[in-house]
Amino acid sequence: MAPRSHPTARQVRLGTELRKLRESAGLKARDAAALLNTTSGQMSHIEAGIAAVSAERIRTLAAHYSCTDDALIGALVAMAGDRRRGWWDEYRERLSPVHLDVAEAEHHATYLREIVTTYVPGLLQTPDYARAVFQYMNPELSERELALRVEHRLGRRAVIEGDEPTPYTTIVHEMALRIRVADRWVAREQLRQILDLIEEGRVGVRVIPTDQDGFAGAGASMLYLGGKVPQLDTGLRDAPTGVVFLDAEAQLTRLRTLLSRVEEASLDPQTSRNVIHDMAREL
Repeated sequence: MAPRSHPTARQVRLGTELRKLRESAGLKARDAAALLNTTSGQMSHIEAGIAAVSAERIRTLAAHYSCTDDALIGALVAMAGDRRRGWWDEYRERLSPVHLDVAEAEHHATYLREIVTTYVPGLLQTPDYARAVFQYMNPELSERELALRVEHRLGRRAVIEGDEPTPYTTIVHEMALRIRVADRWVAREQLRQILDLIEEGRVGVRVIPTDQDGFAGAGASMLYLGGKVPQLDTGLRDAPTGVVFLDAEAQLTRLRTLLSRVEEASLDPQTSRNVIHDMAREL
């Protein structure tokens, strides 16, 4: 099978987890390659997500790595065997790879927890709100490019709008809800949509009030995605160079701690719902 020129974040993650298992076993890449009767170069490609790996090879490696975590091995095998195309593949070559990687990661997550301090969370945005954000941040976009980004953002809502929505909880700062990225009408419709999603039981929303003392988490925005097993949890954070995927245990531990601290600063779900309702009435 020809090597991939542009592996997806999910394919890279599979390779990363295989590398972690090898390193935990104290083996070099050449040792693992010998187990599969292949070359060190091919092994490096597998661990970089550039080359595909079969379920049989994963189980062979796991056995030699003395990995007895059947749940983890099963999850890795499932990752390797899932070659179905998702709705996001329609945007390949039309949007940057990170757009597809985020949508795919959300699709496979068992739960989603998010902190947002500057904008309404992407999964909750109305078309008009999303358009205003994209247009402001990228004024050079053509109408076609703008429409494509809005369409993709709305497509991501499949994880909360399906018959079995993925559990999703967001902690959002009050100022993010009050900022008018467009006009009063867009702001009102955006708040009403959030209220509708709450009432339908599709999302959980907690608000950090502007008068909350001791909250220094203005830069706390992040998305935490639950994996099939805890070892496959993933964190997403914005960086100057774009979205960064985090999977090291130390990184994930810090993100979980951050989630707990920010949640402590937020209002309970019912009070948060009332705050959003009052904001909408003010408009």
